Amino acid sequence: QVQLVESGGGLVQPGGSLRLSCAASTSIYRINNMGWYRQAPGKQRELVAVFTSGDSTNYADSVKGRFTISRDNAKNTVYLQMNSLKREDTAVYYCNGYWAFSSFWGQGTQVTVSS
Repeated sequence: QVQLVESGGGLVQPGGSLRLSCAASTSIYRINNMGWYRQAPGKQRELVAVFTSGDSTNYADSVKGRFTISRDNAKNTVYLQMNSLKREDTAVYYCNGYWAFSSFWGQGTQVTVSS
């Protein structure tokens, strides 16, 4: 089993920044395709950013140039730096990864972009 714990969400004004963290209960070397997803009210969960293979990354078009996914292997943590936030970025953000052919999700952290 893998546990993923997100943190760093909150209320921010449009144009502001937040950094989300996802702490894993095991070495993230063992977890494949770690990434961030989000779900806004009334909408389906969608990909935000993900590590595909090695250090390669993939981003949703809506966040390219504004969000950056990164990781600290020593801390078993994946980050999502979110800049130039927009109201439409408001959602619950979830961390995800694959290990032993199973998908694991964190509990989510709320991000609200509002003035």
